[in-house]
Amino acid sequence: MRRVNAESQRVTPAPGSAPASAAGTGAAVRRLAVPGGILVAVAAAFAYVGTVDPNEPGHYPACPLLRYTGLYCPGCGGLRSAHAVAHGDLGTALGANALAVTGYLVFAVLWTVWVVRTARGRPMNIDPGPPLLWSLGALSLVFTVVRNLPFGGWLHP
Repeated sequence: MRRVNAESQRVTPAPGSAPASAAGTGAAVRRLAVPGGILVAVAAAFAYVGTVDPNEPGHYPACPLLRYTGLYCPGCGGLRSAHAVAHGDLGTALGANALAVTGYLVFAVLWTVWVVRTARGRPMNIDPGPPLLWSLGALSLVFTVVRNLPFGGWLHP
Protein backbone atom coordinates (compact mmCIF):
# COMPACT_ATOMS: atom_id res chain seq x y z
CA MET A 1 0.00 0.00 0.00
CA ARG A 2 1.22 3.40 -0.89
CA ARG A 3 0.67 6.43 1.29
CA VAL A 4 0.24 9.85 -0.22
CA ASN A 5 1.64 12.79 1.61
CA ALA A 6 -1.13 15.41 2.08
CA GLU A 7 1.38 18.23 1.70
CA SER A 8 2.33 17.10 -1.80
CA GLN A 9 -1.34 17.05 -2.92
CA ARG A 10 -1.98 20.74 -2.25
CA VAL A 11 -3.00 22.67 -5.37
CA THR A 12 -1.59 26.14 -5.74
CA PRO A 13 -3.00 28.69 -8.17
CA ALA A 14 -1.00 29.59 -11.23
CA PRO A 15 1.01 32.80 -10.94
CA GLY A 16 -1.10 35.84 -11.86
CA SER A 17 -4.44 34.07 -11.46
CA ALA A 18 -7.09 35.04 -8.93
CA PRO A 19 -7.79 32.84 -5.94
CA ALA A 20 -10.74 30.47 -6.31
CA SER A 21 -12.97 32.43 -3.92
CA ALA A 22 -12.42 35.70 -5.82
CA ALA A 23 -13.09 33.98 -9.15
CA GLY A 24 -16.29 32.51 -7.72
CA THR A 25 -17.39 35.91 -6.46
CA GLY A 26 -16.78 37.48 -9.86
CA ALA A 27 -18.79 34.77 -11.58
CA ALA A 28 -21.67 35.26 -9.13
CA VAL A 29 -21.66 39.00 -9.75
CA ARG A 30 -21.76 38.39 -13.53
CA ARG A 31 -24.63 35.92 -13.11
CA LEU A 32 -26.60 38.43 -11.02
CA ALA A 33 -26.12 41.29 -13.52
CA VAL A 34 -29.28 40.50 -15.52
CA PRO A 35 -31.63 40.11 -12.52
CA GLY A 36 -30.07 43.25 -11.05
CA GLY A 37 -30.64 45.15 -14.30
CA ILE A 38 -34.28 44.01 -14.35
CA LEU A 39 -34.71 45.19 -10.76
CA VAL A 40 -33.21 48.60 -11.60
CA ALA A 41 -35.55 48.97 -14.61
CA VAL A 42 -38.66 48.01 -12.61
CA ALA A 43 -37.66 50.24 -9.69
CA ALA A 44 -37.10 53.15 -12.11
CA ALA A 45 -40.53 52.59 -13.70
CA PHE A 46 -42.22 52.51 -10.29
CA ALA A 47 -40.27 55.61 -9.22
CA TYR A 48 -41.39 57.47 -12.34
CA VAL A 49 -45.05 56.46 -11.91
CA GLY A 50 -44.78 57.29 -8.21
CA THR A 51 -43.49 60.76 -9.08
CA VAL A 52 -45.74 61.58 -12.06
CA ASP A 53 -49.30 61.09 -10.79
CA PRO A 54 -51.53 59.23 -13.27
CA ASN A 55 -54.60 60.61 -11.46
CA GLU A 56 -53.85 64.05 -12.95
CA PRO A 57 -54.96 64.43 -16.58
CA GLY A 58 -52.43 65.00 -19.33
CA HIS A 59 -49.50 62.97 -18.01
CA TYR A 60 -50.30 59.62 -19.64
CA PRO A 61 -52.37 58.68 -22.71
CA ALA A 62 -55.91 57.44 -22.12
CA CYS A 63 -56.77 53.79 -22.66
CA PRO A 64 -58.06 53.54 -26.26
CA LEU A 65 -60.58 50.80 -25.40
CA LEU A 66 -62.06 52.89 -22.58
CA ARG A 67 -62.00 56.05 -24.67
CA TYR A 68 -63.81 54.61 -27.70
CA THR A 69 -66.06 51.95 -26.17
CA GLY A 70 -66.44 52.88 -22.50
CA LEU A 71 -65.26 49.37 -21.51
CA TYR A 72 -62.49 48.75 -19.00
CA CYS A 73 -59.66 46.55 -20.27
CA PRO A 74 -57.69 44.32 -17.86
CA GLY A 75 -54.97 46.97 -17.68
CA CYS A 76 -57.20 49.97 -16.93
CA GLY A 77 -56.13 51.42 -13.60
CA GLY A 78 -52.73 49.72 -13.73
CA LEU A 79 -50.77 52.98 -13.59
CA ARG A 80 -52.93 54.25 -10.73
CA SER A 81 -52.34 50.98 -8.87
CA ALA A 82 -48.57 51.26 -9.46
CA HIS A 83 -48.70 54.86 -8.19
CA ALA A 84 -50.53 53.70 -5.05
CA VAL A 85 -48.07 50.83 -4.51
CA ALA A 86 -45.16 53.26 -4.86
CA HIS A 87 -46.75 55.34 -2.09
CA GLY A 88 -47.49 52.29 0.10
CA ASP A 89 -51.29 52.50 -0.24
CA LEU A 90 -52.27 48.88 -0.87
CA GLY A 91 -56.02 49.48 -0.45
CA THR A 92 -56.07 52.13 -3.18
CA ALA A 93 -53.86 49.95 -5.38
CA LEU A 94 -56.27 47.02 -5.08
CA GLY A 95 -59.18 49.33 -5.84
CA ALA A 96 -57.49 50.67 -8.97
CA ASN A 97 -56.57 47.28 -10.45
CA ALA A 98 -56.51 44.15 -8.30
CA LEU A 99 -55.17 42.03 -11.17
CA ALA A 100 -52.17 44.35 -11.60
CA VAL A 101 -51.38 44.22 -7.87
CA THR A 102 -51.48 40.42 -8.08
CA GLY A 103 -49.09 40.66 -11.04
CA TYR A 104 -46.70 42.84 -9.02
CA LEU A 105 -46.68 40.24 -6.26
CA VAL A 106 -46.12 37.34 -8.68
CA PHE A 107 -43.27 39.27 -10.31
CA ALA A 108 -41.64 39.91 -6.92
CA VAL A 109 -41.82 36.23 -5.95
CA LEU A 110 -40.49 35.00 -9.31
CA TRP A 111 -37.72 37.59 -9.30
CA THR A 112 -36.65 36.53 -5.79
CA VAL A 113 -36.59 32.85 -6.79
CA TRP A 114 -34.58 33.80 -9.89
CA VAL A 115 -31.99 35.69 -7.83
CA VAL A 116 -31.62 32.89 -5.26
CA ARG A 117 -31.25 30.21 -7.95
CA THR A 118 -28.82 32.35 -9.95
CA ALA A 119 -26.70 33.12 -6.89
CA ARG A 120 -26.45 29.40 -6.22
CA GLY A 121 -25.40 28.77 -9.82
CA ARG A 122 -28.58 26.93 -10.79
CA PRO A 123 -30.51 27.94 -13.90
CA MET A 124 -33.99 29.45 -13.74
CA ASN A 125 -36.30 27.50 -15.99
CA ILE A 126 -39.88 28.69 -16.30
CA ASP A 127 -42.00 26.56 -18.59
CA PRO A 128 -45.61 27.43 -17.79
CA GLY A 129 -47.22 24.99 -20.21
CA PRO A 130 -50.58 25.32 -21.94
CA PRO A 131 -52.88 24.65 -18.93
CA LEU A 132 -51.36 27.50 -16.90
CA LEU A 133 -51.37 29.89 -19.86
CA TRP A 134 -55.02 29.09 -20.66
CA SER A 135 -55.91 29.55 -16.99
CA LEU A 136 -54.20 32.95 -16.87
CA GLY A 137 -56.00 33.98 -20.06
CA ALA A 138 -59.35 32.83 -18.63
CA LEU A 139 -58.69 34.69 -15.37
CA SER A 140 -57.92 37.87 -17.31
CA LEU A 141 -61.07 37.45 -19.41
CA VAL A 142 -63.29 36.84 -16.37
CA PHE A 143 -61.74 39.85 -14.60
CA THR A 144 -62.43 42.02 -17.66
CA VAL A 145 -66.02 40.84 -18.08
CA VAL A 146 -66.90 41.15 -14.38
CA ARG A 147 -65.42 44.64 -14.04
CA ASN A 148 -67.62 45.80 -16.95
CA LEU A 149 -70.88 44.36 -15.56
CA PRO A 150 -73.13 46.41 -13.26
CA PHE A 151 -72.38 44.23 -10.20
CA GLY A 152 -68.61 44.48 -10.89
CA GLY A 153 -68.46 48.19 -10.10
CA TRP A 154 -66.15 47.48 -7.19
CA LEU A 155 -63.51 46.45 -9.78
CA HIS A 156 -63.68 49.77 -11.69
CA PRO A 157 -60.54 51.87 -11.51
